[in-house]
Amino acid sequence: MKNIAVILAGCGVFDGSEINEVVLTLLHIEKNNAKYQCFAPDITQYHTLNHITGEEMAESRNVLVESARITRGNIKSLAELDITQFDALIIPGGFGVAKNLSDFAINGTNAKVNDEVLSACKAFAKANKATGYMCIAPALLPFIYNKPQLTIGNDSDTADALTTLGAEHIECKVDDIVIDKNNKLVTTPAYMLAQSIMDADAGIEKLVRNVLAIS
Repeated sequence: MKNIAVILAGCGVFDGSEINEVVLTLLHIEKNNAKYQCFAPDITQYHTLNHITGEEMAESRNVLVESARITRGNIKSLAELDITQFDALIIPGGFGVAKNLSDFAINGTNAKVNDEVLSACKAFAKANKATGYMCIAPALLPFIYNKPQLTIGNDSDTADALTTLGAEHIECKVDDIVIDKNNKLVTTPAYMLAQSIMDADAGIEKLVRNVLAIS
C-alpha cells in the first residue's frame, strides 16, 4: 500500500490550509487504496483572520496545532518527516501556504520558503518521488524544481510572478490537472478557480489519482 505525506499550513482558507482541499485530498488517497500521514511545521502562523469578517484577530496561533483540527489530531511535526517512508507528497492550498509555509503572499517574487518546508519538498524532488500541489501551493515550486511546469489556473498576476521565478505556467480549468512528467509533478487549480466543493473535487480527484499512478 502506497504511503503519502501531506503537508498542511494551518486551519482555514485565509490564514491556513483550505479545509475542503485537505479533506478531499485525504478522502481520495483512501479511495485509491493508499494511506497518508499529515505533517505541519511547528511554527507560529503569520496572522489569524476572522473567517466571517476577514478582519485580523489579536491572537497568535500555531500552524501544527491548528492543522491538527482538520486531521482529528492525527498529525506530526514536519521535523519528523522521513521521506524514505513515503512514496509521494501532496500539499493542499489555502493562503497559509503563502503566509506560513512561505511568504509569497507578502513578498511575491522576493518570497522565501520556510527552511523546514523547503528541505522536505526538495528531498522528495531529489529522490524523484511523485508530488502534487494544488491551489496556491504551486507557488512553492520554483524554489524546489528547475523550470517546473505547473498551473494555478488562470490568474495572470500570480502566473506572471511564477514565470518570473522560473516556472512554466500552463492555464488550466478547475476540473483538470497539469502533469510535469520530467519532475513527476501534478498541479491543479482547486479553489483558485472553484466555485463549489464539487468544482474543487473534480481536479483534486485527478491530482491524487495521477500522483499515485506515477509514484
